Amino acid sequence: MDKPMDNQLSEAAVLTVIEAVKADYARFPAAQSYDLYAKDVYFKDPMNEFRGVARYQRMIGFIQQWFRHIELELHGVERPQTNAITTRWTLHFTAPTPWQPRISIPGWSELQLNGDGLICSHVDYWSCSRWAVLKQLFHGP
Repeated sequence: MDKPMDNQLSEAAVLTVIEAVKADYARFPAAQSYDLYAKDVYFKDPMNEFRGVARYQRMIGFIQQWFRHIELELHGVERPQTNAITTRWTLHFTAPTPWQPRISIPGWSELQLNGDGLICSHVDYWSCSRWAVLKQLFHGP
């Protein structure tokens, strides 16, 4: 059993966030649980870096508008620390080009929870280069 955090975030609260994140991945990008995120959440991925849940919502909306047949395949969830969650995933989508190639981006996310049990940091990493993703436009995954 984990030691209690200094800010007294309960085990039940962390498990609730984990289950909600799993559900979000299963229906991504539709109907995401933005209430899991702190108002000033820090977000970073290989293409973006910003603060704020409203900006995060706009980014997800952009993905939903421009890409087709989106699937966020969850491979696993780990808890390296009491207030941290790591997810391993592959994002699949059809690119908005006339020949509509299927793109796959394997990666992982590191989520940090604040004392209120909200995600205050969400950093995505790709297990491949941006160039490898771009090449899929012409050669497939």
